[in-house]
Amino acid sequence: MDRRTFLKASTAGAGATALAAPAYAEGNRTLTLVTTWGRGLAGVHDVAQRCADMISTMSDGTLTVELKAAGELVGAFEVFDAVSAGQADMYHGADYYFVGQHPGYAYFSSTPFGMTAQEQANWYYHAGGAELHDELGQIFGLKSFLAGNSGVQAGGWYAREINSPEDFQGLKFRMPGLGGQALGKMGASVQNLPGSEVYQALASGAIEGTEWIGPWADEKMGFQEITKIYYAAGFHEPGTGNTLAVNRDVFESLSLAHQTIIEVAAGDAHAWNLAQFLNENGKALARLQGEGVQVRQFPDAVWDAMGAAAQEVTEENLSDELFAKIHASATESMVASSAWLSRSEGLYRAQRDRVIGV
Repeated sequence: MDRRTFLKASTAGAGATALAAPAYAEGNRTLTLVTTWGRGLAGVHDVAQRCADMISTMSDGTLTVELKAAGELVGAFEVFDAVSAGQADMYHGADYYFVGQHPGYAYFSSTPFGMTAQEQANWYYHAGGAELHDELGQIFGLKSFLAGNSGVQAGGWYAREINSPEDFQGLKFRMPGLGGQALGKMGASVQNLPGSEVYQALASGAIEGTEWIGPWADEKMGFQEITKIYYAAGFHEPGTGNTLAVNRDVFESLSLAHQTIIEVAAGDAHAWNLAQFLNENGKALARLQGEGVQVRQFPDAVWDAMGAAAQEVTEENLSDELFAKIHASATESMVASSAWLSRSEGLYRAQRDRVIGV
């Protein structure tokens, strides 16, 4: 039994038949979009909704996308299997939530010490990333597209200051993906919670720290009400992409025009969302500081320990042939992009900020 057949059978056996089958009308089609995001979560729910709205608008209503936020049809971390098994048509989410299905999915969201948003876009659209996303998706019956990016994510909120790598020993911290695995190597007790559960976990003391996204989305979550210690740059998510994935059988049943509309809507959402986060983060950071939030940076020794842990996690996955292929492709592209970006935009911004006092 192949993976797709197994998922359909196992999901049905788990009671997924209660989910509504895809709806069809004469000449029109309604697609169900499930997400890893709670309804209203700043930036991430916004971009999922934009995908849905753009597909419906560009198709002139011949494709209608009905968005179901996390928990409204399936749980946040159940969307991958629901779409793979054909119990929902599409999902929007961060693919690092699904490294349990395959560790290569991390590269289509974010990896520790990996690509920035621009470097990821360069790889994805011009250096083979999209083709590898598709190769991975074929295993699970998915057709996937990048559809959003938050840019560099913050190091997170902590109940106490981090002065050395030893401060992570036993620390109960929320962090998903390969970054979370790396933090575990440093002795942290890592938890992977859906976004809608993070505030309560931090407020109750069930966790002692969390990363989420960045100043704007974090401010909307209200973490500043719980702790004032905030690390502005993290190692774990230097440019976090989100994915719009369609059940492959559903996608292939669509007309070429409708397939193209979905692809274009995902690309639009990707650019729109990155600009949204980058536009809002600076203003939000100033507001947080006005509320007494202490913006910190990790010491070099912590960065070094994070780097060693991240390398260990990567090496543990290199025995998987497809992971190794994705890693090599992404790394080659990142090195090439960085060679120019660091000498052009990086140098320019440093000099601009010095000359005009930004």
